[in-house]
Amino acid sequence: MRKRAPIDNIRWWNRIKDHRYIRIILFMTLGIVLFLAMLDNVTPERLNIQMSSIADRDIRSPITVENKVATEQKRKEAVQEIRPVYSQKNEYAQLQIEKINDIFELIKQQAHEEVVVEDVEEADEQAEGQEEESLEEKLEYVQNVISTGTSNDLSDETILTLLQANETQLQMARETTKNVVYEVMSQRIAINDLADAKQSVQEKIAISTVSSRLHTAMIELAQFAIIPNYIYDDQATERLQQEAVERVEPVIIREGQLLVKAGEMVNHEVYEQLRLVGLLDDTFNGYPYAGLAILILLMIGMLAYYLNEAQTSVKTNNSHLLMFVLIFFVTLVVMKITSLLENLDYPGVGLIVPVAVGSMLLTMLLHERVALFASIFFAVVASILFNNETVGTFNFQYGIYVLFSSFAGVYFLGKTNKISRILQTGLFISFINILTIMAILLLKSFQQSGLEIGMHLGFAFLSGFLAAVLTLGLLPFFEAGFGILSTTKLIELSNPNHPLLRKILLEAPGTYHHSVVVGNLAEAACESVGANGLLARVGSYYHDLGKTRRPHFFIENQMKMDNPHDKISPQLSKTIIISHPYDGAELLREYKMPKEIVDIAEQHHGTTLLKFFYHKANKDCDNPIPESQFRYPGPKAQTKVAAIVGIADSVEAAVRSISKPTPDKIENLVRKIINDRLEDGQFDECDLTMKELDKIAISICETLQGTFHSRIEYPEDVKEKKGESNGNRN
Repeated sequence: MRKRAPIDNIRWWNRIKDHRYIRIILFMTLGIVLFLAMLDNVTPERLNIQMSSIADRDIRSPITVENKVATEQKRKEAVQEIRPVYSQKNEYAQLQIEKINDIFELIKQQAHEEVVVEDVEEADEQAEGQEEESLEEKLEYVQNVISTGTSNDLSDETILTLLQANETQLQMARETTKNVVYEVMSQRIAINDLADAKQSVQEKIAISTVSSRLHTAMIELAQFAIIPNYIYDDQATERLQQEAVERVEPVIIREGQLLVKAGEMVNHEVYEQLRLVGLLDDTFNGYPYAGLAILILLMIGMLAYYLNEAQTSVKTNNSHLLMFVLIFFVTLVVMKITSLLENLDYPGVGLIVPVAVGSMLLTMLLHERVALFASIFFAVVASILFNNETVGTFNFQYGIYVLFSSFAGVYFLGKTNKISRILQTGLFISFINILTIMAILLLKSFQQSGLEIGMHLGFAFLSGFLAAVLTLGLLPFFEAGFGILSTTKLIELSNPNHPLLRKILLEAPGTYHHSVVVGNLAEAACESVGANGLLARVGSYYHDLGKTRRPHFFIENQMKMDNPHDKISPQLSKTIIISHPYDGAELLREYKMPKEIVDIAEQHHGTTLLKFFYHKANKDCDNPIPESQFRYPGPKAQTKVAAIVGIADSVEAAVRSISKPTPDKIENLVRKIINDRLEDGQFDECDLTMKELDKIAISICETLQGTFHSRIEYPEDVKEKKGESNGNRN
């Protein structure tokens, strides 16, 4: 089998390195690292302790949880303390009076039927053929109607007495019985008082105008109607019990609550509390692990979405994503190591955490937006990593502290191109750290000695200093490992002693001077629209490197010599001129130059037309030649910097051809070149706006006016000019 050639290996790697599966693997790796780093901080503490043993140390609850068993016991006790509720039912008196009325009506009906049969004139005729109803049958009928189904029924004697009484006697008995029942039942009658209430009836029914037999029947009927009216109210009792249950506060075991002191015995109650909060080694609680996994899934999901949507290099460049993951990992390691220092007996030692190193590295190597978004996740992770006192909770004090510290690093560092700014940023971070921790201590009403407060502030100050030192130390490794074009690298590449710059200077001095002027124009223009001015300057130095292959075919290098293009065909001239961006890009790649510099050299002409040679070729040709044969093959400028360098390159070459340049001539020329490129579609693939193009034009004009300013003529110069003038006349 044929071995894969080196060039094939390179192409194969270039195909897969930016594959989406690589991104998925990187995000999964970051998630696994986060899970492992925070696992100890969510794993519940386990105690090997037995009931009735002696605690060897103070044991506190790691979580806040409700003791449901104790809560239920308190509720039962509250219910038991509620005494039964009794209420007097005044409406019972009226009900019993109506019941007496019904009995007398029934008696009257039966007695009336018998009277009617005796008084009607045709009684004898009706009596014939019908059997007379006996008194016993009426007694049985009445007894069946008024029977209550209990042993407290009316006696047969009482019913017979009422049936045999006349209408006047029944009416008197009715009214008297009703009054007595109402009077007795207007008072409270409990079950225990029922016998006394019925006994009082004999005293209240004292009528001498009736027979003793009817008197006895009235007493029995009244006693029959008397019932308890002061009875158990189940609804009121249940309502009071429910209110008592609702008033019972749940028994909560608070986070940090002391469950048992050192030297105390672990009784059944304490043992159950230890089991409830998950401190016993015979129980397993998987909820913290599931919670941590869900939290990390949310973090990685949001991070992946943001990095895929944000307009930064991380969106498409997996190498930059790998660098992001490594910086996140370094920051995570720094926080984890610092969190272990909290076991030392130094108040506030955890505040020394130099977490801002992550946000500063991301700002300098990737983008501010990426650094700000990552800072939020640094804060979330820190709030878990620094929860040493209470496992499985969030330490929001450190979360807020880390958030402000990271933000301070991003905002103050900004888009500066100076390495010295890192040390200044470290001091600014220290200042913000001190303010943050002071705010936290004051909000907590921190009552500690001046020494402890001083230690808190001192560690907060050291945090910013360490972050700056670590950033300075780690920055070169990331720049070299990932080929990042940092400020340091750009300054290094701008050194005139660089081999390629010396090559341009020695082999094409006119091109070197042209490149320096283009760098001045491009840098100022880039800074006017917020682009990287230093990159534009350095890119301009190298953009015409390809001209060193045939320097004399370019007019800036034709000093005191004939133009070689006059002796060759336009097609050959076109081939030589068009090849210089790609010759330069190839040479830059051979020297392992950063991709951004190579792209500027390759893209600064885009797909523009070589107008001079195109018109020259058409002048000597009968059939028109297509423009496409005299255009650069591209690609068009992909970035603002490449587009601006291309504009500056064209402007510098054009301005040198102006005789007696004036501000108006310069401005008209600059705007014409920009408009021609705009109409030609050279800015279609970069994100330059019309407003930014106007700013670029203004900036280039200002720079050129400073270069081509009018000079003051000294007297010697005036004399020389007069002499030259006289000589010319001669």
